Amino acid sequence: MERPRKKVVKERMQTTDIIILAAGKGTRMQSRLPKVLHKIAGQPLLSHVLTAAKTVNDAKSIVVTGFGADQVENTIGKQADAFVTQPQQLGTGHAVQCALPHIRENSKVLILYGDVPLIAPETIAKMLDAVTADQMGLLTVILDDPSGYGRIIRDTDNNISAIVEQKDASPEQLKVNEVNTGVMALTSQQLMGWLPQIDNNNAQGEYYLTDLIAIATSDSVKVKSIQPQSATEVEGVNNRVQLSQLERAHQRQKAQKLMESGTSLADPERFDQRGELTVGTDNFIDVNCIFEGEVKLGSNIHIGPNCQIINSTIGDGVEIKANTIIEDSVVGDNAILGPFARLRPGTELADNTKIGNFVETKKAKVGKGSKINHLSYVGDAELGEGVNVGAGTITCNYDGANKFKTTIGNNSFVGSNSTLVAPVKISDNSFVGAGSTITKDTEENSLAISRAKQRNIDGWKRPTKED
Repeated sequence: MERPRKKVVKERMQTTDIIILAAGKGTRMQSRLPKVLHKIAGQPLLSHVLTAAKTVNDAKSIVVTGFGADQVENTIGKQADAFVTQPQQLGTGHAVQCALPHIRENSKVLILYGDVPLIAPETIAKMLDAVTADQMGLLTVILDDPSGYGRIIRDTDNNISAIVEQKDASPEQLKVNEVNTGVMALTSQQLMGWLPQIDNNNAQGEYYLTDLIAIATSDSVKVKSIQPQSATEVEGVNNRVQLSQLERAHQRQKAQKLMESGTSLADPERFDQRGELTVGTDNFIDVNCIFEGEVKLGSNIHIGPNCQIINSTIGDGVEIKANTIIEDSVVGDNAILGPFARLRPGTELADNTKIGNFVETKKAKVGKGSKINHLSYVGDAELGEGVNVGAGTITCNYDGANKFKTTIGNNSFVGSNSTLVAPVKISDNSFVGAGSTITKDTEENSLAISRAKQRNIDGWKRPTKED
């Protein structure tokens, strides 16, 4: 006899919808650029919020735009899952109302702000964990100076009962220093049921999203207060002064994590990371260095002041001297660069190479132990091992229409002030005399020299000034 099969009850997975309010013009920024597109650490404010939102599994991000909507959508692009326009700025409650068509049934809804860029993923997780059928989450913070913020009002049992905006608050309520951040999390059913109950009977004539708290309380839904790790997480940007303050706060956090991982900074206040920086240990970074895009540093690296490294990989034991720029390049172990060197995209340096002061490379592969010490341009070139390139050497890689390659073989020597007209090959163990213009390939173990014959004129008199 066949045993009866157990009935499997499939539990419906709850989804998350994240609404990001980004419709404001930001008048105090004094800019034609929408406020949420101003940058911190090289990325728009809104991008920081979307990056934090993406730490939630299977979340859908919905950005509410207004001023400069096309500009915001074109800049942010696929970072957001959906955009919706708020035609008139009638308050935060109205902005969320505009996003409702994109909200899914039986989802948790988190409301964030495009001009509050530093909210931490851990805080977002706590907010969503607070959401149940009979409870919502509200992010609050205690400030020494709560001016300008909506005050958190609690009942006799210390439960949150309402939020009162500063312009509508009584003198007694203005003494409260626990304030609303605007960030809240609730179920989609709660949001859809409560939003129509909001009115604009207030000093601003706007639909306040904060009115949901009083509605939730009257509906017997508990409002759970969540606190951020620091007040910096919930600071917004209203002007360029605040933008610069948040930039430095953000960089300070990055610097601290870097130092905790084994890197020394000469001055954490003069350090800028504008992307992803991966590091080994026992590195030293001097002042005013900037790291952009995806940068990987090995270990035992010394970076001098005023350097800029963009989308590059630096090997172990490298010394980068002052005022050096490295972009889209790979540097091998124990290389020495600078000062005032510039590695342009496509540069690949092998181990123990040296790129000296005022040297520029572009799309150049430099073999192990090779040196380009000073005042040279090497582009579209491949250098073997043990090559020495003298001062003032130029690879002439461009004829005005096309680029051509220069190849320099192992253990070759290129004298100072030489011009190598590509396409050309300097074979292994070749020697190019100083001041030469090389237009033909050389043989191995040969000397190539091309210069005008010197004449010495006896009895030469210098010109003199006429009266």
